[in-house]
Amino acid sequence: MKKAGKYNYNDNRFIPNFEYQPVNNPDLIRVRKELNLDSIAGHASELSKIFNLLYWVHNLIRHDGSSENPALKNAIDLINICKKENRGVNCWMLATILNECYLSLGIKSRYIFCLPKETNFDDNHVINMVYSTELNKWIWVDPTFASYVMDENGNLLGIQVVRERLVSGKPLVLNADANWNREIVQSKEEYLENYMAKNLYRLKAPVFYGYNVETTVKGKELLYVELLPLDGRDTTNSSKS
Repeated sequence: MKKAGKYNYNDNRFIPNFEYQPVNNPDLIRVRKELNLDSIAGHASELSKIFNLLYWVHNLIRHDGSSENPALKNAIDLINICKKENRGVNCWMLATILNECYLSLGIKSRYIFCLPKETNFDDNHVINMVYSTELNKWIWVDPTFASYVMDENGNLLGIQVVRERLVSGKPLVLNADANWNREIVQSKEEYLENYMAKNLYRLKAPVFYGYNVETTVKGKELLYVELLPLDGRDTTNSSKS
C-alpha cells in the first residue's frame, strides 16, 4: 500500500452526494424504539453515545466471518436472527447494524468496504466512519474489533488519515481494549500495520444510507462509489448491484 498512497485529484467525474435517511423516518424510529437505543446510547456527549453504541453492538453479536448473510439485512432482523439461531454475522452485517443505530439517533454514519489490491480475494473488511459534530470530522469506528484509532496525541482519526499515516509511517495508536469476540486482544501491529494495511488499498461505499439498504429487493438498485489509488487496476468504472 505504501506504493499506492496517491490519488488522481484531477479526476472530475461526477460523484453523487452521499445521502442519509432522516432521523424522523418511521423505520429508523422503529429501530431506535425497539432496540431501546436512547437508554443504550445514554444522555451524555455525542462521542459518548458513539462509543456506547460501538461497544453495545460488539458485545451483543459475535463476529463470524464465514457465516452466510441473512436475507434481511437490517438492524432489527439481524439482531433477532442472531438471538434466535445463536449465531454470529460477518463484519459487513455488524457495520450495517451499527450504522442504522447511529442514523436512528441522528448521527451521520457510513459503512465502508475496505478492500485489498487484488480484485479476486477471499478476505476484506467493513467498518464504519462516523461524523462527530463535536470534533467536526469523520472518525474510524470498527464494531468487529471494538476499535478506534488515534494519533500520538490521542486525537481520534478517520479512515483516510489512518491510511495516510500508514503510508507515511506516522504514529498510530489503537485503543487498548480493541479485541475480537472478547477473546483475542488486538495489537496495533497486527490490526493496523498488517490486517488493515492490506485492506485499505481500495475503499468502496454506497452513496445512500438508511434502513434495510442492503436487503435485496427485485428492481432495487444500489449505487456504490469506489476510491482507487493511482496504480489501481481500473480507475474508469463505477459499480452497481
